[in-house]
Amino acid sequence: MEMLQSFFLSITGMSVESFFQHLSNGISLGSLYALIAIGYTMVYGILRLINFAHGDIFMISIYSVFYGVAVFAIPWPVAVVLSIVITVFLGISIEKTAYRPLRNSSKISILISAIGVSFFLQNLATVVFGGRPKAYPVPEFFSRIYNFSGISITSVTFFIPVMTIFFLLVLLNFINHTKTGMAMRAVSRDYEASRLMAIDVDFIIMLTFGIGSALAAIGGIMWGLKYPQISPFMGVIPGLKCFIAAVIGGIGNIKGAVLGGFMLGIGEILIVAFLPSMTGYRDAFAFVLLILILLVKPQGLLGENVSEKV
Repeated sequence: MEMLQSFFLSITGMSVESFFQHLSNGISLGSLYALIAIGYTMVYGILRLINFAHGDIFMISIYSVFYGVAVFAIPWPVAVVLSIVITVFLGISIEKTAYRPLRNSSKISILISAIGVSFFLQNLATVVFGGRPKAYPVPEFFSRIYNFSGISITSVTFFIPVMTIFFLLVLLNFINHTKTGMAMRAVSRDYEASRLMAIDVDFIIMLTFGIGSALAAIGGIMWGLKYPQISPFMGVIPGLKCFIAAVIGGIGNIKGAVLGGFMLGIGEILIVAFLPSMTGYRDAFAFVLLILILLVKPQGLLGENVSEKV
């Protein structure tokens, strides 16, 4: 065992325990990126729209739990359910008011609308919630620490990947084995043909935004458990990184979004672990990886070449 430790230390510059400690943190972070990235990729898969407000929807879900628990004294599980409901309603409302009227307009018009919604939510949150960072309420259960052969892992580090995999399997089963899921796949291919097959395209798009917003809410709630400091602009960088994760995996492909999320999360943590001097460039890693993927495989790792809808 000592020989293995020495060999590993000479190769990686860290002990086996330290490596697995960083790896567990990377898997946890990657799980969060993956869950939020699914929302990006679902909306793009149907509308060919990058919903830049997705990160801010994620932020609203966290504040909903905070105010539910800290201000209204609602039990944490009830606050979580209410947060998901509020976030789904917000996502559907954004689709109806900001995106649906522009659906037949140019792509740049919808893109500008998405950016406008993002800035609106950030500034609205600043006015309503205040700009000062707040402490997210974390139940004691998620703060427990378990030790395994020198590796300290909190219960939330276990919880996040399990929930991500669970919701991924539920979503894939829904899309591949239900009539509504079949309708979603049909709409993603051709609006007009779907209408001819008596599919309610508006409802399917609304449902897609609802599911994507629910996943953003769940991701936001778990993000708060792992990083319990919240602010109105906290969704900007995670939102961009989850968009990058979706592009890396192949935007429009749900499994690709999950793969991209895990790659990005694990890569971010390990690059800092192996190269501590690069800590200040941690966020830059995501953008460098994005550029490399676009240069080598523009459609993403699991994506396919598709024509743009006009």
